[in-house]
Amino acid sequence: MHRPLDTSRADLHVDAVAPLDESPLRMGSRTLPTRYFLAPLAGYTHLAFRRVIRKLGGLGLATTDLVQATLLLSGHPKSRELIETSPDDNPLSVQIFSGIPRDLIGAARWLEDQGYQGIDINMGCPMAKVNGSGGGARLMCDTGGACGIVESAVQAVSVPVTVKMRLGWDRENITAPALAREFEQLGVAAITIHGRTRQQGFRGEADLLGIRDVVEAVDKLPIIGNGDVRTAEDALAMRRLTGCPAVAIGRGALLDPWIFSRLHDHAQGRPMQDPSPDHQIQFLIDHFTFMSEQHAERSCQLFRKFAAWYGQKLGIPDDLEDRLRRFESLDEFLEIIDQIRARHGERQATVPTALLKVPNGPVEKW
Repeated sequence: MHRPLDTSRADLHVDAVAPLDESPLRMGSRTLPTRYFLAPLAGYTHLAFRRVIRKLGGLGLATTDLVQATLLLSGHPKSRELIETSPDDNPLSVQIFSGIPRDLIGAARWLEDQGYQGIDINMGCPMAKVNGSGGGARLMCDTGGACGIVESAVQAVSVPVTVKMRLGWDRENITAPALAREFEQLGVAAITIHGRTRQQGFRGEADLLGIRDVVEAVDKLPIIGNGDVRTAEDALAMRRLTGCPAVAIGRGALLDPWIFSRLHDHAQGRPMQDPSPDHQIQFLIDHFTFMSEQHAERSCQLFRKFAAWYGQKLGIPDDLEDRLRRFESLDEFLEIIDQIRARHGERQATVPTALLKVPNGPVEKW
């Protein structure tokens, strides 16, 4: 069961009712309509998911799944699929990684030439296959090299360049505050900080004090908090506890697709509303429809993994969630939807199925 972010520690000072700045956020040459962003999630934040979340409202910025720069430049089909977009998929940034600076810069230039409006450099991925090539969190171990890559990227393109990173490689090497200071001077438009080290992977809890240290290390650069935000209340608490002007939400958007619309309601002084059963069911239909438009016959297979995240929040009966994780055709999907409509709320499990399978290391084996 998810525990809300801890606001009780003596070294964390928070005014739970203090008003937050909810005006549009300036990020380089871009103005983002809200301060709540969709964080990249490998295998999930493809075009169909971004579109269906945007349709619910309240999303300020979405970032693509992580894209390997060398493969992108070579025209690799999977990499090109990851950056597919549409007119309603905006504002959007593309997240790239590489241990080869030349390829990273080349990919940034290619993306700008293709009309993309934002480049995000990944320095936070903990996966061994990414770090082994010199990308992801490995870049944080070489502050000079990291600064060189960032400076080259900023100078190579005219669109905003942002960086996503962790607090550091491990607790003995917390480099994020120093890197953030340097990156601000080099002209990055914003930094997203995941409140864990690479060594932690996804274990333990996000370090809010660590995020706050990064916020306090810069002058005016927007620092976007990330990690353990599962509810709208978590997002608000993170902003108050860390001082970050914006929050990037990953798994929380899978657990509650309405998290951004709830936060938008709060920003407008309205009560945060729960969607009706009809809206919940329509969300499933819309997501599968968008996925079918992008992936055709692969849609059934690709959609299945979302059911384990959606089931609890959408009131899907346990046996029907199980069928959604195995269905093989559009006709079967529509049959399951009809049964969900008739039996909505008949769910026994109180914990989302996906949370029973969250990766738990060791990170070197991922």
